[in-house]
Amino acid sequence: MAHPDVPAEQAHVDHAYQRLQVMRASAEEMLREAFGERGGTFQALAERDIRVRTSLNRLEHLQIGGESLVFGRIDRQAPAGSQGPSEEFHIGRLAVSDADQEPLVVDWRAPVVEPFYRATGAHPMGLARRRHLLTQGRQVIDLEDELFDAEGAETGANLGLSGPQVLLAALERSRTGRMRDIVATVQREQDSIIRAPLSGILVVQGGPGTGKTAVALHRAAYLLYTHRFPLERQGLLVVGPNPVFLRYIEHVLPSLGETGVELSTVSGLFDETRPTATEPEEVVRIKGDIRMSRLIAHAVTDRQRPLARSVTVPFGRLRLRITRAMSAEVVAGAKRRPGPHNTRRRVVENLLWRHLAGQIEERLGGPMPEEDDEGNRSRAATPEDLGRQLRRLPEVDEALERMWPLLRPQELLHDLFGAPPLLALAGANLLGDQEVRLLARPRSPRWEDVAWTRADMALLDEARALLGQPRRRPDPEDDPRSFGHIVVDEAQDLSPMQLRMLARRSLSGSMTVVGDIAQGTSAWAPTDWKQIVRHLPARRGWQQVELTVNYRTPAEIMALAGRVLEAVAPGMAPAEPVRSSGHEPRILRAAGAGVASEALESLVVLVADAAVEELAALGADGGEGIVGVIAPPSLADEVAAHIEANGLPMGRGVLDSPLSVLTVEEAKGLEFDSVVVVEPAALAAESPQGLRALYVALTRATRRLVVVHQQPLPSCLLGAPMQAADRSGPE
Repeated sequence: MAHPDVPAEQAHVDHAYQRLQVMRASAEEMLREAFGERGGTFQALAERDIRVRTSLNRLEHLQIGGESLVFGRIDRQAPAGSQGPSEEFHIGRLAVSDADQEPLVVDWRAPVVEPFYRATGAHPMGLARRRHLLTQGRQVIDLEDELFDAEGAETGANLGLSGPQVLLAALERSRTGRMRDIVATVQREQDSIIRAPLSGILVVQGGPGTGKTAVALHRAAYLLYTHRFPLERQGLLVVGPNPVFLRYIEHVLPSLGETGVELSTVSGLFDETRPTATEPEEVVRIKGDIRMSRLIAHAVTDRQRPLARSVTVPFGRLRLRITRAMSAEVVAGAKRRPGPHNTRRRVVENLLWRHLAGQIEERLGGPMPEEDDEGNRSRAATPEDLGRQLRRLPEVDEALERMWPLLRPQELLHDLFGAPPLLALAGANLLGDQEVRLLARPRSPRWEDVAWTRADMALLDEARALLGQPRRRPDPEDDPRSFGHIVVDEAQDLSPMQLRMLARRSLSGSMTVVGDIAQGTSAWAPTDWKQIVRHLPARRGWQQVELTVNYRTPAEIMALAGRVLEAVAPGMAPAEPVRSSGHEPRILRAAGAGVASEALESLVVLVADAAVEELAALGADGGEGIVGVIAPPSLADEVAAHIEANGLPMGRGVLDSPLSVLTVEEAKGLEFDSVVVVEPAALAAESPQGLRALYVALTRATRRLVVVHQQPLPSCLLGAPMQAADRSGPE
């Protein structure tokens, strides 16, 4: 039976939605009026544009999609000795007022709402009641109350959680292929992170299922609300591990009323080109090494060099000379100046014009006169006047390009990696001979033809920072954008060079860095967060906090995954799961006899059968859901092709289908109702960090887990409950 207060709460929610519609209509009317204005002064047009932008921003802010507007209420204790009623605040995604501007709904980020997320029996924070609304769209289905008496005792609490019934109902919902916000169910330890100060670097360590990604996104929304003026101007950036992940989270911030946040992968931050190729892991490891920053700096310096021989420049009846000594003096002078390489090209030119003007003055016995278009002489020509004439001469242009070329990042790396002698010169005392050989690659006819890799993006960005814009007069609008705050998810997988990319985009060192050391699967996976922070702008300090409660992964699955965690990170305690699914993980073994092709087909058939069974089981459990098949890179395409050939509704690495086939790297940060993990031994063997990849794969499920294997299981999985599925070959 529903709570007796449901009708009253439903009436309040209905009123709030009516007022929200009035607010939207008002913003739309303001927009129509602004668009209807024609003509006027420049100031009037500028004011109209401001009204248009303001109205559009307001309309965006008022769009919450299908998410519930109101999800809670707090009743504050009446002051001691007072006979009046307690103060009530309804809490929701947006602030909504009635016709008299009295609050109907308070924004979840407002200071007055903090007790809704943080109050406990020991510290009620002035609350008499905390009420959670269980809603479906605009409908209030039920209520859950937590009452605090005068002595601070709390009734209705369970599991140490706030609103446990509403929380567990949210956790049990089927996945949709997109992350939902958790604003209605944020817990105390999560809220303390969300509301942490803006300044400095906040590192959030959180195991699987702790909600660290959602917490980071809600923190972004909170900071935009609390520090609106600086962050709207400076911008806020969210960096994720891959494009699939960005699609997975893209609706969270808009559902919280924030639409002006930029989402990107770390590779996407270098926007001048895109990676289209892959390369061996040993090469990827070298390119991510911090030594590459010094190698690229050396490569730039190596292109700042005096002429190998003197150059004669015909200039009217004179023959000017750019000698080796002169070029050495010019280059040395430019090297002493600060600034990017390309910007200092003007310094080189100006120094050269002065030297050549001195030659002319010496030859003529005085300064060269300036002539107008009709040949009339007016005044003595300056070095800048001389430069305008000399710059057009091919001999001068060639000399400048030899001494101090204007370079694009792609040109620099194309020349560097395509010329082993240049690479050996830049890498002297930095890289070994074998590392130089691994970095060298065949030279393409043009730098535009190079197939770049993801690891190259950080090197290109490093080069761009050292080179500057490839023009004599740079435009500040073309510089890479920096941000007032940066949120980085799955940070444990970023290389030192990629971390430097992020550091360059931070205006003040304000960052939220999120990840799990135990889930590091890249070549650079660290053993502690200090190894990450040392490459970030920590001048305003940093602190590390930890999420300790696992909301996503059921206890049954964590019991199995915990064996792997103990193997990869001995002594690291897993987050405590708050729920059970009632479904023990299944381990199925495919037949391994016969020729290799038949054995492979036997494995793939069993994977497909398991996926079908999981889809059916999710339906039988009373709803829809999505199944993720996580396979080693060597098997992913084969598994996907077989499933697709059998007409199953699936996608390859996408989230818009009931069934998706992904690698571990593609599955990072995602969650599925059911997961089929394919060939654990191969997952570990094909990952730079071995069993950590298996740990990631096992912890993506929210309800059910199946492990399918043909090769012997890793020792940490031996002894787990097994369901035999031995097959002699393809059927």
